[in-house]
Amino acid sequence: MTYRILTPISCVAFALVAGVAQAAPATPAAAVRELLEADRQFSADAAGENIVDGIAAMLAPDAIAPTPFGTFVKGKAAVVDLLRSNPANATATAEWAPVRGGIAADGVDGFTYGFMIIHIPGEADRRAKYLAYWTKRPEGWRVLTYKRFGSPPGAVSTNVRAPALPPRMLPDRPSLSLRNKYKNSLAARETAFSDRAQDVGLQQAFVEFGSADAMNMTMGGSDFVYGNTAIGAGLPPGSTSPVHWAADEQVTVASTGDLGVTFGYIRPNVPEPGQPPTAFFTVWRRASPDSPWLYVAE
Repeated sequence: MTYRILTPISCVAFALVAGVAQAAPATPAAAVRELLEADRQFSADAAGENIVDGIAAMLAPDAIAPTPFGTFVKGKAAVVDLLRSNPANATATAEWAPVRGGIAADGVDGFTYGFMIIHIPGEADRRAKYLAYWTKRPEGWRVLTYKRFGSPPGAVSTNVRAPALPPRMLPDRPSLSLRNKYKNSLAARETAFSDRAQDVGLQQAFVEFGSADAMNMTMGGSDFVYGNTAIGAGLPPGSTSPVHWAADEQVTVASTGDLGVTFGYIRPNVPEPGQPPTAFFTVWRRASPDSPWLYVAE
């Protein structure tokens, strides 16, 4: 569920294709603090701005937004036009704050998620949950991918959770062949995830392919759902999956091969006539380039 004030579609996500080498902070803790502060600063800068302008400030020129029609809108201008197509966005404002962040060992890629309050003239405030994947550019942190869902009335925890950190910081690795190797491994992992679900069902597959600190933002009502076991339990039971999926639109991976995001389509195994696929993105991480990828936020 998504608030009508945010966008005329069910969700919106933004993506950038590539990062630029940056000097990494000295420690993982310092790197994630920098990212969390950037997220908070964008919220502070958006005070008094309408939602479209507040979001646009975070985006880079080559943004990508999945639509409910199974396609991707590409480019910052197109994303901004999509947001502007809802007249309510011209007067609504928003503020937000992250409850968790994670960082790649190169200090260039990271993710945050948290809660947003939407102020609508003449109406009660509304709350939403958001997830963002970031890259550090010369001008600072910018959003690679972003989505938001409604958070209906109910108890939530806004305490900042322990971050997802690499063991140590490593220098950016600009090798194209190495990046392609990491991308291919993550794309293959997404396909293996879907294939496993066909054999054992969604519940078991989501337990096996998720991390103990994973987050799901769509199935928990007011709050996020935390942990691969709880996420799996919230999915329909069954010994097979009614859908299949793949990272067949784009894969972005940190130069150190320990954090990445997949973009693709979820398709029903037995589609109804005219039924479109669903565009998705998932954030993945692993302890090292030799470890298996596990989803950490979706």
